[in-house]
Formats: sequence, structure tokens, C-alpha cells
Amino acid sequence: MNIQLWAGGSVFASLCDILLTWRKSAPDTRDLPWRDEPTPYHVWISEIMLQQTRANVVRGYYLRFLDALPTVRDLAAVDDDALMKLWQGLGYYSRARNLKRAAQVIVKEHGGNLPDDFDALLALPGIGRYTASAISSFAYGRPCPAVDGNFLRVAARVTANPIDIAKDAAKRALEEALRPSYPGGTDAGLLNEAFMDLGATVCLPNGTPLCRACPAVRLCLAHDRGAQLDYPVKSALKARRKEHRTVLLLRRGDRCAIQKRPARGLLAGLWEYPNAEGKWSKRKVLEYLAAEGFAVRSIAPLPSARHVFTHIEWNLTGWEICVADTDDAPPRAAGGDEPSALLWVRREELADTYGIPAAFGYFTPR
Repeated sequence: MNIQLWAGGSVFASLCDILLTWRKSAPDTRDLPWRDEPTPYHVWISEIMLQQTRANVVRGYYLRFLDALPTVRDLAAVDDDALMKLWQGLGYYSRARNLKRAAQVIVKEHGGNLPDDFDALLALPGIGRYTASAISSFAYGRPCPAVDGNFLRVAARVTANPIDIAKDAAKRALEEALRPSYPGGTDAGLLNEAFMDLGATVCLPNGTPLCRACPAVRLCLAHDRGAQLDYPVKSALKARRKEHRTVLLLRRGDRCAIQKRPARGLLAGLWEYPNAEGKWSKRKVLEYLAAEGFAVRSIAPLPSARHVFTHIEWNLTGWEICVADTDDAPPRAAGGDEPSALLWVRREELADTYGIPAAFGYFTPR
């Protein structure tokens, strides 16, 4: 499909005027704390958290994160385990690692201040075009459309455009089509908010859009044709690979065993319970532990669980095993590449110190 289909200057100019007026006249009812004080640091943290995560989930994490790490310099210096604990439950942990890496660059090369330059922002770890545009518009008043899924959905419906919005080229082309109509100053951020709010609350991604509440309904070709649900067009994602894993919740007195995952790959560098590929039977678990020199006092199955990543789905089998207190030598890890030795920690340490990703959180001892 020809990317030039986004070219429709007068339509986009009218759409921007309508949405900016709508945003200014309507009260902000979404209660998003990052809008209260849109400093560059606050905008950056919120936008990274909002990637792949709903705003109502992000709110509490955002407030706790800023309470613990109120400045870029605090983020640059934070201990890795403390950072992962703050991020625990948000998923996509590479986002947190990139935040720290970028903060260290900002301290070293920009005096601790996020640069007021789109290309310089884009050069920081973990910052793509959308995030650079969001910081530029919300914090610095630059006329930068922060094109996300909400933008693409609204634009595709208004113009009845069958372009595949999953393609990066479609996003870049929409940026260019919108840019001539974008204001500067505080209006730049308000217009971005208008697109986001319209997509989140009116021009809905799933189910029928609320066209009667849409300020741009008279411009919308999809509505005029009764074809709202035909847009946007988005190519199907590649099917997720399914894997079975067995998780061992090893208990020894008042402690349980955790290990650190390898420094590369899925959930890199995070803490986990010992686990292995495949669905292990009780017999196989006992054979493995016996070979590692553990005296098993009791073993019981845990409820099975399923965890979905972007490209992988884990079907999880769990076993809770109590071993004799006299066993001092930890076993080799049940799975993974070059994992760390086991660390025996108390339940309160799991809650306060060690970040266990949600994929293993189903088996956290109560």
C-alpha cells in the first residue's frame, strides 16, 4: 500500500485544530500524575513505563519509582537489584536496564539533564522516535507528533486508510503528514494528549468506537461509510512459541532458594526460582534432587500457571520441596545457561530486596 496515502494536509490540519480545542475545553479526567509536572525526567520515566503497559497499572509504579529515584543522578547510581525490585511486575525488564544506561550517559555527557534536542534524545539507550517526540513536546514544547497506536488508529479511521499500521514506515509517514499542522509550546503536548485520550477513551481499539462522543466525527470517512471496524489494518503478529518449564520451589527451614539468570537473553540478570525446560514428573524431580545430594523431606505439586511474553508462552509446572536443613551444598541449577549458584533467602527478603519477575511470581511462597 502506498505510504503517500497519509498525505492529506487539509484533513490533518482540521483534525489537529478540532482535537486541540477539544482537549482544552474538556476536563482532564484520566488522573495521570505525570501530566501534573511534565519535567523531562518525569516524562521520560512515564513514557518508558507506559510502553506495553496500561496507564492504570503504571500509576503506582511511577509514583514509587520517583519517590525512590527522584533525579537522573539517582537513577544512574542505583544498585541493579534495587532497580529491578522497583520494576518488579512491570515486565519487559530491558526497559529498566536501558533507563539506567541512558541515565549514566546523561550524567556523563549532558550534565545530568535530558538534552533538548530530538536527535540527541534518540541517541540514548532505550529511546525511540515516539519517546523522543513525547519528551520534546511535553517537556520542551517542540512541535513533534508522538505517534503511537492511538494516533495511528485515529488517523486510519478519519482517512479510511488501509495502510498497515504495524509497519514502521507507516508511523514515520504519519509523523511527516502531521508535522506541518503541529503547534509549538504547551499546545504541542496538549495536542499529543488529545490524540492519546481520544484513542484511549473514544476511538477504542477493541469493540465499537464511541462515535457519538467523538469531536472529529464529521471528518471521519470510516464513520461516514459505516466501516469503523475495518480500520486500522494491522498485519498479524507471528505466532508465539510455546514452551513447558518446571519450577522448583526449594524450601529449607524458613528460607527458599533463588538464583540469578544469565546476563543475556530473556529476563536477563533477574532472580528466579530454579527451573528447567520440560514438564517434570514427581519422579524426575526426586531423581534430580537425589543426584544433587539433597535429602527430600516432602514434595507437593503447585498449581500450574501460564505466562505470556511477546514472542514466547510458558506453560509452568511447579513443585514445592522441603529439604533437610543439614544440606549445605546447593545443587546445580535445573535449567538455563551458566546460572548463578543458589541463594537461600527468607520470605521477607523476597518481598523487600529481590525482584522476582511475574513469570515466576505464581510460585512465590506465601
